[in-house]
Amino acid sequence: MKFRIYKYLLFVLPLIIVGCGVYSFQGATIDYSTTKTISIDYFYNDTPLGPANLGQLFTEKLRDYYQQNTNLALVTEEGDLILEGRISRYVTHPVSPQASQDPDGVDFSSLTRLTITVQAAYTNTQDGTFDFERSFSFFSDFDNSENSFNDIEEQLIDEISQQIAIDIFNASVANW
Repeated sequence: MKFRIYKYLLFVLPLIIVGCGVYSFQGATIDYSTTKTISIDYFYNDTPLGPANLGQLFTEKLRDYYQQNTNLALVTEEGDLILEGRISRYVTHPVSPQASQDPDGVDFSSLTRLTITVQAAYTNTQDGTFDFERSFSFFSDFDNSENSFNDIEEQLIDEISQQIAIDIFNASVANW
């Protein structure tokens, strides 16, 4: 009899918790009774490097992540939650230098790292306890001997933008 009760609770309890809208298994802790909208302003590319559409790519990645992982309506301004910021750093640098076998040859880097840093400000108009303004950064390495940077730049930007979007999500609505 006890086993049947435990089995029932194991099945029903998660449905009750998720159904109330207080917790989701993505980790978001949003009270949907008071918080219904989010506005995510355009994140401008404030770096001298990077593709011209970097701000647009990142902003769309961030908006998509919030829409997929919350029940919040995306509004253009004055949301219950507000995210704004800028891309403040876009830089490549060698990670793994490799010496040339030829004494007259040029040394080169076998691995190069692309790093993107985003300055983000989060405001919760319902409860300012978790408001913040901070930077989020992530990198990805690529092998110069296998790929040219131009060939994989878009893939690297997508990978890095995805991770930064997750980090911002966790810092804002997941309170991690």
